[in-house]
Amino acid sequence: MNHLPGAFFCLENNEGFLSGIQQAINNIAHKEGIYAGDNLFTYGRNLSFLEDTKLMESHAKHSQTQIEDSILWRIYVVVWGALNGMRLGEGDFVECACYKGMTARIVCDYLDFSQHPDRHYYLYDLFDHDPSLPHHAMPEHSKQLYAWVKDRFSDVPNATVTQGKVPEILEVVSPKKIAFMHLDLNNAEPEVAALDMLFDRMVPGAVLILDDYGWIGYRGQKLAEDPWFAQRGYRVLELPTGQGLIIK
Repeated sequence: MNHLPGAFFCLENNEGFLSGIQQAINNIAHKEGIYAGDNLFTYGRNLSFLEDTKLMESHAKHSQTQIEDSILWRIYVVVWGALNGMRLGEGDFVECACYKGMTARIVCDYLDFSQHPDRHYYLYDLFDHDPSLPHHAMPEHSKQLYAWVKDRFSDVPNATVTQGKVPEILEVVSPKKIAFMHLDLNNAEPEVAALDMLFDRMVPGAVLILDDYGWIGYRGQKLAEDPWFAQRGYRVLELPTGQGLIIK
């Protein structure tokens, strides 16, 4: 099975790059297990998540753009971490910088999260770009996005979508114990501040996914987070997806 959405970032010549990818594919003896997108190009892999019917159905339902199709491998990593969180005896879920809520919505579908009232999903974002802050704008930031994302989770009563700046908003709304956490803040300062506030609340065995950790464009986060984790005896595992992984 293959996954070829074809969305790549930071290209000078998109057409030329994709032509090169196609030429490379043409020279593969066994054209199986190919993934081309999200700055990943692999072949000869099992790509087991493509055979996960429930994951693929939810992804097809909620993915709306070529980029969202391309980040399927990243989404699978998040789903894996969340599934581990359900295995633990206690703790809620956290995503800081949920943007449109697509990844968390897929997690909720996959885990039938609304059927687990003992667990809660806390989602945070500014939803509208603030030019005074160091984070960059996303294509669908707007005054209307917050309401749209809240509506996206209207059938998941144990998911709370909160608008506000991290870490300040965490003082107002946040869980006491965390079984899974996903940080995607695109900036070192608020991400480290979120870790300062929330990491100690993660229960033993909880998974933390750092979406930006392995990306050159967000290298400042890696440089800030490596010593932060080293002081606590941890070392982040950089994944080929660009994510970082920690197990508490």
